[in-house]
Amino acid sequence: MNLELRDPNIIMKLSRLGSFHQSRLSFLRSFLNEFKDWNYKRDLFDLDKYGFGVAVYSFKKKKRVYSLICFANKIDDVERSDRVIATKWDAAFTLHDGIPSKQDIVRLKSQVPKQEVGRLSYKELTLSRANKSVRVFKHVVDSLSEGVQPNLDLLNKVGYLYRTTAVYGSGKFGLADRFRIKNRKEINGPFRLEMMLVYLVRQFTFDQVNHVAKNKNLKKAVELDPNICKSLGIGNSTGLGMAPFIVNHPTLLNNWIMCRETALKKIREIKKVKIKDRDLFKSCVRNSIKNITSWNTESEYQLKKIKSLLKNVKKFLNFIEKKFDFTEEYPFNKIYLWLERETCEECIEYIVSIMMEPFDEIVEPLIKKMSSDEERYFNIPTDRSVKELRKILEKKYTNILEINFKKEENFKKFWFISKNKEEPRLADRFEEPGSELEQPLAIARDIKKLYEKLLMTKDDFTMDQFLIDNSDLRHVVRRAFIVEKFPYSEIQDNTIGENLMPIDMLRLKLSFFGALKFDPRSDKWLRICMFQGAPLPNELKNFDKQWVYNSKL
Repeated sequence: MNLELRDPNIIMKLSRLGSFHQSRLSFLRSFLNEFKDWNYKRDLFDLDKYGFGVAVYSFKKKKRVYSLICFANKIDDVERSDRVIATKWDAAFTLHDGIPSKQDIVRLKSQVPKQEVGRLSYKELTLSRANKSVRVFKHVVDSLSEGVQPNLDLLNKVGYLYRTTAVYGSGKFGLADRFRIKNRKEINGPFRLEMMLVYLVRQFTFDQVNHVAKNKNLKKAVELDPNICKSLGIGNSTGLGMAPFIVNHPTLLNNWIMCRETALKKIREIKKVKIKDRDLFKSCVRNSIKNITSWNTESEYQLKKIKSLLKNVKKFLNFIEKKFDFTEEYPFNKIYLWLERETCEECIEYIVSIMMEPFDEIVEPLIKKMSSDEERYFNIPTDRSVKELRKILEKKYTNILEINFKKEENFKKFWFISKNKEEPRLADRFEEPGSELEQPLAIARDIKKLYEKLLMTKDDFTMDQFLIDNSDLRHVVRRAFIVEKFPYSEIQDNTIGENLMPIDMLRLKLSFFGALKFDPRSDKWLRICMFQGAPLPNELKNFDKQWVYNSKL
């Protein structure tokens, strides 16, 4: 059997992309797998009795060392904000390349807490900051100081002690440029160093809460139970700032989706599935019910999706437990076709993620293909003809070319950068000012405009001739030649239409990061938790790869 990859015109629709879930390909999971045999150490822990001070954590292998430097600061409650433009945080972090000297720590202590206003060096690789969930942190300290473990219901509802507001890398604010480190084997995967920072920050939060509790009551205090630690992650508030990324990095987006689609194709092409692989798959589906039922949100939109997902996963579980024969040939292909027939988009993509769990030999080689050297594809082939470009648009943007952009509902929104918040925002073109400052994120509208121009241009005109009079369309000409080679590089939807759900764009990216549960606070921002249920650093050398589904709490 030789199956086709799934059709980009279906998969690259936002409702489908917004139904993706974490998988073995997700960055935080591949990070843990890559660094499982590195030596973890807490090198410095110089905090006062209130938990303020400096700590350093490291991963080391042979001569390579990555060190997380943490600065825990005292701030007033009124100064605590999760906005990107905030100026003070409970803690600030940087991932340092190598072992930091005393001079490095002194230098960084004056700069890292300032975040964007500070200045880092090529020795620093990533930068972040985080705030406490004050209510949870205080409850945990109070409980531990009295010799008892904290309330699990409260912890499970929130899921973290700290939440980050941004993680920066690749040359921002003086950090090392990507070219300096991109050839290192251990970070040959998107956002791997950002994942390392978040993972080590998680451990710092446990050490800090234990330290504060112990200093509050030396005689009675106990440490946070390791199983409770594992059940906690690092929170994150994510808004529209993440959405433009997937539009502005088409080849990277393609590689993420392509690897996922290739994994699915290869799994569907397995003629006979081994008993142990079948059992692992079924076990993960069964155990995943707990993840769905413990998913907390107040969003009506998300609650509806969770209810539908739970109903459909239970239906699927009943199907594979009681009605399906795994000894048939190509069982996963039959399962996939059943899912398409019988369930919703959310359930289809949820089970697609779980299908990868038993198949290391398929997934592991794909992880190495998820990065992209995007500059290689930036140049426009100026010798290609108008006729060739038009054919590419007709083949690759079929649905987009059918959109009527003369109707107000199809160009109702526009993207802009907020001067005050320094973040991407979405506004109503007909009710709010500022559309003259629109960002070039309306790809569907601009592709349609390009197509209409091509229809009025001679077939044998080359791109250099065409662009002399149409330089405003250069960005979509480039994208069209990219999508010719990279089928999953383009969202096949209208990002300025009345019915746009921007949260789908956020969920897509966060699923590849490895976020487990999404808690939308509107259609434009949401909260997530990362590394919830993940092994602790001292467990990495021998951890359960299916920890996402096998968490004890």
